[in-house]
Amino acid sequence: MTVAAAVGFVESVRRGGIAVSLGSSRLFTEALAEIDLGNPDEVYWTARAVLVHRPEDIELFNGLFAAYWCGVDSGLVWRPPQEPSPVTLALDDPEIPADGPDEDDNRDKNDDSITVRYSTTETLTQKDFADYSDEELAESRRLMEEILFMGSCRRSRRRVPSRRARGALDIRRTVRQALRSAGEPAEIARAVPGSQQRRLVLLLDVSGSMEPYARALIGFVHASVASGARVEAFTLGTRLTRLTRELSQRDPDRALQAASRAVKDWSGGTRLGDGLGRFNDEWGCRGMARGATVVILSDGWDRGEPQEMEIQMQRLARVAHRVVWVNPLKASPGYEPLARAMAAALPFVDDFVEGHCLDSLHELARLVLGGSDGRSPERDLALSGVGSQR
Repeated sequence: MTVAAAVGFVESVRRGGIAVSLGSSRLFTEALAEIDLGNPDEVYWTARAVLVHRPEDIELFNGLFAAYWCGVDSGLVWRPPQEPSPVTLALDDPEIPADGPDEDDNRDKNDDSITVRYSTTETLTQKDFADYSDEELAESRRLMEEILFMGSCRRSRRRVPSRRARGALDIRRTVRQALRSAGEPAEIARAVPGSQQRRLVLLLDVSGSMEPYARALIGFVHASVASGARVEAFTLGTRLTRLTRELSQRDPDRALQAASRAVKDWSGGTRLGDGLGRFNDEWGCRGMARGATVVILSDGWDRGEPQEMEIQMQRLARVAHRVVWVNPLKASPGYEPLARAMAAALPFVDDFVEGHCLDSLHELARLVLGGSDGRSPERDLALSGVGSQR
C-alpha cells in the first residue's frame, strides 16, 4: 500500500458521506507506518479507529472499505471482520481516593470490564489551551500556581561574607572581630559579590487572535506576579495596560476580576509595535527593563507597520538582559514565523519558544530561571546594524 492509496481512500470515505477531519486523515497516514500493510484486518481496524467517530457510520464504512480496496492493486483480500464482544471500560482516577469497599471485590468475576487508571493532571498538562473547557481552565490556574516562574540571578555590587576564606578583604568585619580578641586580628574576614534576582517583565497580548490562549495565560501571569518575586505585568492590544497592582493579590478570582476591569481592549485589535513603544518610553528604557528578562506572550499578529515593531524591539533589546518570545502557534505542525511583525521582531529575540500548554510553561520557567548571561549571536548582529531579518 502506498501513501497515495491511503490518501485516495480517505477521499473516498469523504465522498461516501463520512466526515473526516484533516487531523484524522493525517493521523491515518502516520498510523500506516506502524502496522503490517499486508494484513487487511490491521489496515481495516486502523482506518476504522481513526476515521470513524459515530457508531451509525460503521456499516457505511465497511462498504466503502470493501469497494475501495477491492478496486485497487493492493493485493488485499478482505471480508468484514466479526465485531468484537462489547467490553465495559471503567475509568479510575488515582488522584481521587476511593470511598467504601474495593470495587474490584464487588465486581462480577465474569463481567467483561477493564479498569483503566489515568491522571487528570497529566492529561491536562499536555492539552492545548485553546481546547480547554471552563472546568479545565479553572483547574489549570491551580496548577499554574505551582510553577516557579522568576528571573535568573545576577552578580550584585553588594558584597556578602565569604564562607571559604576567599575574596576581597573585609576591613570592617576584620576590625570588629579583632576587638573581641584584645585588638589582635586573629581572623581575616573576606567578602565576595552577592547575587540579586533579575526583574521579570511579562507582556501579554490580549488581542482577538490571542483570545483562546490569553484566557489561560492571564492565570499564569497572575500566579507569577502574586508569587512575591520581582515581576511586572502588562497587557498589549490596541493600548498598553499595567496590571501589576491588580494581579498582586493572592485570590485569583478577585485578581482576575480587577484585571478585567482595568483592561479595556480585551479581544480587540492588535498594535504590538505601538504598545511596545509606549512601554519603552514610559517604563522600559527608563529603568524597568534595564538588566531584566522580558517575556512577550503573543502570536505575533499585528495591524501596525513592521518597521515600528523592528524599531521598538531594537530599543528593548538594547536595555534588556534577555528577550523571550512565547508564541502558542509555534507548536502547530509546519509553523513558520511569516507574519510581518513576528519576522521583524525575531532578530532581537534571544529565545523563541512555545506556550500552548502547561508543559510548555514549565519549560519556559526552566529556561528563564536558568538562562545564560550571553546574548544570541543573531541579536548581537541585529543590534550592530549589520543583521537582516530571519
